[in-house]
Amino acid sequence: MQNLIDFFTRHYHWLLFLLLEVASVVLLFQYNSYQGSVWISSANAVSGKVYEWQSSVEQFFKLKDRAQELALYNMRLEMQLSQVRQELMDLKGDTATADSTMQFVSDNLQLLPAKVVSNTLHRNDNLITIDRGSADGVEPDMGIICGTGLVGAAFLVGSHYTVVLPLLNSRSRVSCAIRGTGYFGYLKWDGKSASEVYMEDVPRHAQLNVGQTVETSGYSDIFPPGITVGYITAIGNSADGLSYSLKIKLATDFGCLRDVGVITDKSFSEKLQLLMVARDSLKTL
Repeated sequence: MQNLIDFFTRHYHWLLFLLLEVASVVLLFQYNSYQGSVWISSANAVSGKVYEWQSSVEQFFKLKDRAQELALYNMRLEMQLSQVRQELMDLKGDTATADSTMQFVSDNLQLLPAKVVSNTLHRNDNLITIDRGSADGVEPDMGIICGTGLVGAAFLVGSHYTVVLPLLNSRSRVSCAIRGTGYFGYLKWDGKSASEVYMEDVPRHAQLNVGQTVETSGYSDIFPPGITVGYITAIGNSADGLSYSLKIKLATDFGCLRDVGVITDKSFSEKLQLLMVARDSLKTL
């Protein structure tokens, strides 16, 4: 306390000077209209700039959430368009089913947003880990997609994390179809390029062209039909020569995969349970 008193004693003249300066400035701008208007204009300009900086900082820190929202929205649009495309193709242009298809997607197929926390690319058995688990509603064999196309399926599910079996895994087998033709086969990765897979068992009589789109066929309980997988870049023969082997350029860039969505189907558990009962029944025959 004594030090504080000594400080004021030594520097009281400077403190008095500052106090008188502040008082004079207040009186100047308060009782002179011109100076007052200048002060208000300057204060508004400064406060406006401060608010602009504050808004920019807030938007910067919200970019992560915005990016996740946009990615999820893109995935939903992809699923909706895929379902509508499939329905309209099956019914040969009957647009009356579009609304009912949209309702089907909204009621049954939902997307749970997730982040990729680990990823490998150049192994024979690559795995991806996402930050969602059973506590969030994820179950084994649920499909995983991103904003551009297919990613893989849930493999091992923990409480808060899930290991995903991606397309870039030697054990992955996804039933796919060539859009607009009805011909289908299954995807297989050869363990080489992280941007290419092969589509096997495509019938020899199929009419194919480079550049055609490959999508999910819907012949599994994991993925709905119409989700983009990639594009045909080369047409070759299988090892036994009885079918085609197509080289597919993947639509998903696994090298920069960040935001994904888990396809949560309300009827998924029921269908999986029925499938397991059917398999057990076949074993007993």
